Amino acid sequence: MLLKIGELARLTGLTIRTLHHYDSIGLLSPSARTQAGYRLYQHGDMDRLHRIMALRKFGMSLADIANALAGPELPLSSIVARQIAMLERQIAQASTLRERLRTLQTQLTQGQAPELAEWLTTMELMTMYDKYFSHEELQQLPLLSDAAVEQEWKALVMKVRAVKDAGAGPGDAPAQALATEWMVKLVRDTGAHPGLFARLNNMHAQEPSMQATTSIDADLMQFILAAFNASRMALYKPFLDEHEYAHLLANYGKRSGEWPALIAAVRAAIDARTPPTDPAVLQLARQWLELFRSYAGTDPATQLKFRQAHQQEPRLMEGSFVDAAMLQYLGAAMAVVAQERPGA
Repeated sequence: MLLKIGELARLTGLTIRTLHHYDSIGLLSPSARTQAGYRLYQHGDMDRLHRIMALRKFGMSLADIANALAGPELPLSSIVARQIAMLERQIAQASTLRERLRTLQTQLTQGQAPELAEWLTTMELMTMYDKYFSHEELQQLPLLSDAAVEQEWKALVMKVRAVKDAGAGPGDAPAQALATEWMVKLVRDTGAHPGLFARLNNMHAQEPSMQATTSIDADLMQFILAAFNASRMALYKPFLDEHEYAHLLANYGKRSGEWPALIAAVRAAIDARTPPTDPAVLQLARQWLELFRSYAGTDPATQLKFRQAHQQEPRLMEGSFVDAAMLQYLGAAMAVVAQERPGA
């Protein structure tokens, strides 16, 4: 797939002027041009552009980036690992800032004057927040910016904890209803963006201060996940025989933690307009099939029952970050995978 410079700018968030500049200094030249001379970028150019964007985020000058790219090639996986580490630091800083702002709000509400040192530290953290988190990301995460949404979540957390403390198990109807409400709210409050959900999920898992602030600890999260999984299995049950349902019960939750990152990767491919026949997308389709088979089994007749369940039971899509467009996109990729691996 070839992208014109305007399309590449829109999909990456860069400006056309920036891409023109990268071309003029030899940092990133398009692989092809039209007969009229318009720049065309292809899949192979994305590797180099990712490196440039990542190294810029690390604070390197364009001259230093050019020297780095001219030397021995640093594996892209290493650069991505550095990006992940940087994002984890940013998440920790944002969590710390939120705690300080809560303390500051309480003091001001009570008519107290904050200590000068604490105030200066808070303002320092504010500049870090602005540096690492864009306005657009905050708009897509009302959990971090909308007081009304925050109150909704506090109320929901209290309901879940009350049901759990009363002795309800994940298989009980009240727990499953609250778990479904929880997941539907997550989809809403992340703008149905699975990538933001994955980042938010990682932030909560890695930051103890975030767990203290939200009153959502690992035990409560496990309860929600188990109840949500139980609600999904109950929806599948009418479509399966006794043996198939027993297999589902034994395997459904074992690899559920792998789904968020995979769904986010598929959504990113869709947003980048990557063809479903692209090798990277085919690999995502194989991973999707592997996870599907981990609970549905390998019998084509049983797998068909699961697909029929999704067609006939719309509640299975609630809170999943998966929509019909994503399934259609994956279907095209899986058709290619099936041809490459007969009988798979």
